[in-house]
Amino acid sequence: MKIFGVGMNYLPHNKELESALSQHGVDGEAARQPVIFTKADSALLKDGKPFFVPDFMGRIDYETELVVRVCRLGKGIAERFANRYYDAVTVGIDFTARDMQQRLRADGLPWDVCKGFDGSAVVGEWVEKDLLRDIRTLTFRGEVNGHVVQQACAADMIFGIDRLVSYISTFFTLKTGDIIFTGTPAGVGPVAVGDHITGFVEERKVLDFCVR
Repeated sequence: MKIFGVGMNYLPHNKELESALSQHGVDGEAARQPVIFTKADSALLKDGKPFFVPDFMGRIDYETELVVRVCRLGKGIAERFANRYYDAVTVGIDFTARDMQQRLRADGLPWDVCKGFDGSAVVGEWVEKDLLRDIRTLTFRGEVNGHVVQQACAADMIFGIDRLVSYISTFFTLKTGDIIFTGTPAGVGPVAVGDHITGFVEERKVLDFCVR
């Protein structure tokens, strides 16, 4: 199983992080292709299990994202056929060691450690795509201790889900069970021991876990 992440896929989030994309706008050089990274399989956290904060890594931020599950083998998938290659969606948390990420970015180094550490890819309960309305206009949100901290619509993505599936399959053979975190909207923030995090697709609660 492979875990893919997408960086800088919502303009408001890019602006809050003062990324290069926000400086050039969505038509600039930085926006021409999706920003893709991977997480180790040991990053996967599911079934409502608690997330244990690795306090030796500094500040850890939550990033609430819409996540899709790959259901077919595919390579070089045309965008117009991409919707055939995923069958379910959920909400996930892409935990990020923010202090470490900032240092790595400043030095021009890869993000693997700050993005792919154990437990950093939390996924909720999968919802079959056919049970939902048009996935391109799905809304989702994340809550911390009962307060909404992030919410967005899939239509707000710079690169839509089908585009991401097609692009990723250009470089990696997608296999059944692979998952794709599609990017986070604005509102990321630090987690603390004792936090209770929940996530919703539309009004369906699919994610519920605690921070230890």
